[in-house]
Amino acid sequence: MSTPSGAAAVPRIPEAVHRRRWAILGVLMFSLLIVVLDNSILNVAVKTIASPAPVGVGATQSELEWSINSYTLVFAGLLFTAGLLGDRMGRKKVMLFGILVFGMGSALAAFSGSPGELIAYRAVMGFGAAFVMPATLAVLMYVFEREEQPKAIGIWAGSVGLGIAIGPIAGGLLLEHFWWGSIFLVNVPIVIIAVITMVVLVPDSKDPNPGRIDPLGVVLSVIGLVLLVYGIIRGGELADFLAPSSLLPLLGGLVVLAVFVLHEKRSDHPAIDISYFKKPAFSAAVAAIALVFFALMGVTFFSAFYLQSVRGYSALDAGLLILPLAVAQMIFAPRARLVVERFGARAVCTAGMLLVAVGLSAFALFDADTPLWVLEVVFFVQGAGMAHIMPPVTVSVMQALPREKAGSGSAVNNTFRQVGGALGVAVLGSLLSTRYRSGIEGHLEVLPSGAREAAGESIETTLGYAQKLGPAGKELVAPAHKAFLDAMHLTALVSAGVALIGVVVVLLFLPGGRPKRAPAAEPEPEPEPEIELGSERESAGPDHDTRSVSEN
Repeated sequence: MSTPSGAAAVPRIPEAVHRRRWAILGVLMFSLLIVVLDNSILNVAVKTIASPAPVGVGATQSELEWSINSYTLVFAGLLFTAGLLGDRMGRKKVMLFGILVFGMGSALAAFSGSPGELIAYRAVMGFGAAFVMPATLAVLMYVFEREEQPKAIGIWAGSVGLGIAIGPIAGGLLLEHFWWGSIFLVNVPIVIIAVITMVVLVPDSKDPNPGRIDPLGVVLSVIGLVLLVYGIIRGGELADFLAPSSLLPLLGGLVVLAVFVLHEKRSDHPAIDISYFKKPAFSAAVAAIALVFFALMGVTFFSAFYLQSVRGYSALDAGLLILPLAVAQMIFAPRARLVVERFGARAVCTAGMLLVAVGLSAFALFDADTPLWVLEVVFFVQGAGMAHIMPPVTVSVMQALPREKAGSGSAVNNTFRQVGGALGVAVLGSLLSTRYRSGIEGHLEVLPSGAREAAGESIETTLGYAQKLGPAGKELVAPAHKAFLDAMHLTALVSAGVALIGVVVVLLFLPGGRPKRAPAAEPEPEPEPEIELGSERESAGPDHDTRSVSEN
């Protein structure tokens, strides 16, 4: 970019920040990794937590589900609000607040004395995490020049895949050597390191002209998202989305969110400008994020049961088997921008969605004896597909908005991802459960009549009752495996179908051209913000983005 007089371009980012941008990205990835890692670690520990004290806390199946869901519910409900607060108050400030709350919740969860305490402290962790995740992406958009943002976002997206994959491995190692609370307590020293590096390295930034706050819009967004996610979770728990306790929150959430949209359209100081959704790049990108996580989270849910309950692998072994998913993301996500530059975002995201659909449909062919190398190839293909979806669509979302709105843009991106994932677990989990029950019911006569209902809930409960019966229960094992595989095959095909819907959305609405080089001059004049570096203050000049940045 050049000035009107033809002089050398003035950099958008202060030099002191620009020099340490990659170190800042490392801190952001580290902070994000903690949040993503936590849920995947917990999935490994559910059996241990269900054991009576002192091994666990004696949590029931429903309490185990809510130890996961309380985090998701609070996290998803507050993401949008947290992004807005970051834009208004400063992203570094809200990120530090969030990581400290997350660390406090982790320490309390580690020493929970009952399932109720664990559920409550997990909600505290979700509250903190909601302030961390949108801020990491918003800070990234401020410390990197526009031409470097796709590369940085690719690396950022790769850290999400890394967290999902290494969580089960870390959880398995901790549970082999320590008590169940160690999976939460391990977060505390990591949080301390993250806080120190944030204070030292990460600059603060915010919208210099945030306008008046929209309290009604904020309240409506929180209520609507919490009701919607609660209804989704409850429907999955009951395997019945028409039950009043599921349907009423679902409908209530949709109504409140519809009121939120109408309010935002009429407000002269909206929390989010609804007109952003008129941009094909923005709307198609957030839809693609929701659809791909809907499909993948359901498969992540049943693949753990397939590997452990049907194939007989330990939690640690199952975690190691999913490593190709992370490896593929770490290899391809940082390089996705190069493919986009050559073929365009539409072609790359379409190919990525197709790879995900192929990987999901492959599960419909798996049985108890499928060679391990086939599983590894499928996980690698899924990771490669994700790596060519997440960076381009995230870039599309973030670059479609003004940079001073990076926090709310990141929050929208993550809200759609979280709601899509929660819906995937609930809907596909319900489908898996319903199909499994219909397949196993005819074989449960060997159990006492009072135990048959509970034994048909999942393959884990069926095998648990079979083990209690001793030799007589062995005849339940083969039917349980067959019923689960049949249910998995159906669920995998539905997941692949959802991914194909994503293909259609991307093909129809995502812009297809290759990214254009930045123009020689800004198309519109911008106000001259102030940049704060330590105790110095400088005028940003006409070539700087509208924002305020401080080094500490």
